[in-house]
Amino acid sequence: MDHYRDRRKIDPGRGETLADGTPNDNDRVEIGPTQLAFREWAEAGLALPDLARMRRYRLDRLVAALQARDIGGLLLFDPLNIRYATDTTNMQLWNSHNPFRACLVCADGHMVVWEYKQSPFLVTFNPLVAELRHGASFFYAVTGDKGEDAARGFAGQVDEVMRAHAGANRRLAVDKIMVAGLRALERAGFAVLEGEEVTERTRAVKGPDEILAMRCAHHACEAAMAGMEAFARAEIPKGGVSEDDVWAELHRGNIRRGGEWIETRLLASGPRTNPWFQECGPRIIQPNEIVAFDTDLIGCYGICIDISRTWWVGEGRPTNAMVSAMQHAMDHIRTNMAMLKPGVAIEDLVRGGHQLAPEYWAQKYSCKMHGVGLCDEWPYVPYPDGWIPGAFDAVLEPGMVLCVEALVSPEGGDFSIKLEEQVLITETGYENLTRYPFDPALLG
Repeated sequence: MDHYRDRRKIDPGRGETLADGTPNDNDRVEIGPTQLAFREWAEAGLALPDLARMRRYRLDRLVAALQARDIGGLLLFDPLNIRYATDTTNMQLWNSHNPFRACLVCADGHMVVWEYKQSPFLVTFNPLVAELRHGASFFYAVTGDKGEDAARGFAGQVDEVMRAHAGANRRLAVDKIMVAGLRALERAGFAVLEGEEVTERTRAVKGPDEILAMRCAHHACEAAMAGMEAFARAEIPKGGVSEDDVWAELHRGNIRRGGEWIETRLLASGPRTNPWFQECGPRIIQPNEIVAFDTDLIGCYGICIDISRTWWVGEGRPTNAMVSAMQHAMDHIRTNMAMLKPGVAIEDLVRGGHQLAPEYWAQKYSCKMHGVGLCDEWPYVPYPDGWIPGAFDAVLEPGMVLCVEALVSPEGGDFSIKLEEQVLITETGYENLTRYPFDPALLG
């Protein structure tokens, strides 16, 4: 499908702005793709997102969600929700466990960011942020035994903004907040509602520019994967190469293209692939072993690319059991993917599709599919034994992106096959965004 291709030449070294609309001054504040990424995307004929338009789309969706629910404001602490609302970042991983930033989106569209006092400049590139404040830190490490006082001061600021922009509406949705902050907001007279329902359902449907950004991030991730595979196949037969050595190549390729971080350490080799979810470490990978991984990669534009592959590395041949398991995993992916189209209920995805063989059932993956955007997102599609009535009463919509999973792991075995594809729901069906090939050695 070439409808999204754009053959215009991208030259990041010329012009006042780059092809995504950001300043081309070699001194930009916002993090973004590198010249390597721009060159590779140009060679691939990829169209780039218009970031200003993408930011407006996201804010408009949040505001519409608030208005539809009669909520006066949405208060965000989760760094990825703040990223969605503002497209701004500040020490994302540190912020994830030291909540020093906050963002308030009011139902009239007024948006406020509470930023680290020493770095207000990280927000000012986005004109959609109408107001910049500080004072959202009330975690114990920085406020000690005066955290409640700090939380009370913050709640007072929220109250001031809400009175100006939400009037008498005291319904405030909040995603994640420290206990002292929650109590302070309630004492200030707010009816505190669950904010994650608002953000997860809002983020689930991607706009046209978000989809372009995801295509670019996907291409960059697969280029980094190719570098990791080339390293593994060249160096493992020589001996002395650890799982960490191989995993570092994916990190390297991601950062070189302007990606951001990787959420997990899910790469394992040989018998450490079974059971799955062992994190990569110092084990020396032997020739003629399986290497399996799950990218969980936060790439260019902050977009998550979550795909998995299993490789056989060596001159020998994989066992018949490995080839059979790989074929079973391929059937699982393809059959379940074929169910995807607008209007399909999550429960139908749960109960339909490919049935794993009994020997693989006990160690199956935690879900059949899950949403993806800035990270793993709503909705979640469990296997039938994990279905909870009422938890996911929803249908697929165009613009959703799902990761289709397969973990074929024989109970008590010495290997696992892990595969995963990232799939866009279109107006008429689906499009598999993942282009990376499967290992022919394991396909038999």
